Amino acid sequence: MESAAKRNSMQSLLEDEVKKSRMPARLDLAQSLSGLALGIFMWTHLLLVSSILLGNDAMYFVSKMMEAEFLTGTGHGYPVIVVCVAATVFTLFISHAGLAMRKFPASWRQAKVFRSHMAMMVHPDTSYWWSQVASGFLMFFLGSVHIYVMMTHPAQIGPYESADRVWSGWMWPLYLILLFCVEVHAAIGMYRLAVKWGVFDGADPRANRRRLQKIRTGITVFFLTLGLASLAAYIKIGIGHADHVGEAYVPAHHSN
Repeated sequence: MESAAKRNSMQSLLEDEVKKSRMPARLDLAQSLSGLALGIFMWTHLLLVSSILLGNDAMYFVSKMMEAEFLTGTGHGYPVIVVCVAATVFTLFISHAGLAMRKFPASWRQAKVFRSHMAMMVHPDTSYWWSQVASGFLMFFLGSVHIYVMMTHPAQIGPYESADRVWSGWMWPLYLILLFCVEVHAAIGMYRLAVKWGVFDGADPRANRRRLQKIRTGITVFFLTLGLASLAAYIKIGIGHADHVGEAYVPAHHSN
C-alpha cells in the first residue's frame, strides 16, 4: 500500500514537471511572435517617416492618413489613433523586453563568463545575441522616451512639428542612437528568428544561413542609410524653422 502511494506520488511529481517544462517553450514562442511584430512595425514606421525625403507635402499626407483625416470634414483627423497605436506598441515593447530578460546574464560573473566563451568560440550567432542584449538594453530606455512623446503629443506630427521636435527640442541625439539600436536589433532579431525556427533551412541549412547573413547585412545597411537620410532631412528643416517653433505646417493646397 505504501509503495503504491509512493509510486503515485512520484508519478504526480513527474507529470507536474512535464507540464511545467512546456512553459519555457511557450515563452520562447511569445518572445518570437512579439519580436516579429515589433520588427515589422519598426521597418514600416521608418518607411513612413522617410516620406520626408519626398518633400514636406508627402510627409504631411502620410501623417494625416495615419490620423484618418479623410474621415473628417475639418481636416484635423483623429490624433487619438496615434495614441492607441503608440500604447499598443508600448505594451508589446515592454512585454517583449520582459520575455527577453529571462535569458540575460543575471550577474556580472555570468556576463564575464559568457563574454569569455564568446571570444573563445568566435561564433557569429553568439556575437549577434550579445549585440541584441546591448542594443535591447539601450532601446528599453530610449524607445520608451520616444513612445511616451508620441502618446502625449499625438497631434504634433508633421514636417514642421516633427522637425521642431528633432532640432529645437534636442531629440536628434536620442533619435540617432535609437536608430542604430533599432535597426541592428531588428535585423539580427529577424535573422535569428529564421534560424531558430528553421523557416529557410531548405536542403542545405548551412548555405542558407550564410545567405541569410548577407540579407541581414543588406537590410541593416539599407534601413540605416534611409534612417540617417531622413534624420538629416528633419534636422535641415528644423534649423530653417527654428525661428518659428510651434508653427504647424500648412500645405499649399490647404492655404489656397
